[in-house]
Amino acid sequence: MSRIVGGGGNVNSVFYAESYHPIQAGSIDGTDVVPHDNAVYRAQLCSSAGLYEPSGDPKIIGDPYCTIFVGRLSHFTDDQSLRKAMSKYGHVKNLRIVRDIGKLLSTCLLFDSMRVGTITGASRGYAFVEFETEREMYRAYKDAHRSYVDDSEILVDYNRQQLMPGWIPRRLGGGFGGKKESGQLRFGGRDRPFRAPLRPIPYDELKRLGIPPPPEGKYMSRFEVPSPPRRSRSSRDREERQHHKKSSIDDKERSHRSRSKSESEEGYKRSSVASSKHHSGRKEEHYHDRSRQRDRDEEYHGRSTDIEERWRPSDTGEEEEEEEGSYRRRKHERRSERHKRKRSISQDYGSGR
Repeated sequence: MSRIVGGGGNVNSVFYAESYHPIQAGSIDGTDVVPHDNAVYRAQLCSSAGLYEPSGDPKIIGDPYCTIFVGRLSHFTDDQSLRKAMSKYGHVKNLRIVRDIGKLLSTCLLFDSMRVGTITGASRGYAFVEFETEREMYRAYKDAHRSYVDDSEILVDYNRQQLMPGWIPRRLGGGFGGKKESGQLRFGGRDRPFRAPLRPIPYDELKRLGIPPPPEGKYMSRFEVPSPPRRSRSSRDREERQHHKKSSIDDKERSHRSRSKSESEEGYKRSSVASSKHHSGRKEEHYHDRSRQRDRDEEYHGRSTDIEERWRPSDTGEEEEEEEGSYRRRKHERRSERHKRKRSISQDYGSGR
């Protein structure tokens, strides 16, 4: 059974593949029922035999719902420049640029052919970027597509390797890439969607092959952004709650560290002030002890001299009166000197010497 279900002649009416079928991906309008090149035939055989398992790749890490695929990268783009470009859309958790590391063997065991590459470590032109949340991933998926990184226009898509049912990679004849010159274009992806069919749709043949038919009039505009697969609402809410909880814990740790740092600085200042006061008090006490010791020594020597002079025998009373007067003058001079010395010591301590 066939009937024409077109897009009303509008070339901007398109639709996108929700699951991958190699024969459909090789068709410009998603209605082919036979492979049109050998690569599509190889991908169909690998798909029907179940020879490709996406979860078997040991390099796949992270949450697929938070990961985007970035293609058409410049060979000069490194991890640092790509991370800087993607950080505008959210916190980049993981990043991996796929590189040439040696032998690249076909995993489809139905064929004896193999591709052998040199061990150069050069970029193969695409990468996977994981963000902290699904919301940040969607922001990058929406806004980073067709932006420029190192003067190269990039293609951004969701992680079809893990989220698209039936996915077959390009190296096995699948994918959504290809060049027009090679005659091996693939359709249904974000960059090259299916066009609304203008010819009869073979529903019976599509059903027999397990190919989903076009959406019968529910087409999108070429300028609309197709939505990537989303997690269930409960899982998404749980993820956001965990992210907010982690953010609040990080904020508490930062505030605790800053508070501890300020308290330690304040304690250091208090201990420094107390130590300076203690040292200044000891210094002042030392000055006073020295001054009191000098006063005692001078008073002792002065008294011994006065006693000797007082008990020295005199011939006349006038000599005794003169000696008594000189003793009083000397005693007064010594007391004046002691007062001056104490005043000078106090002034020296006040000036911080």
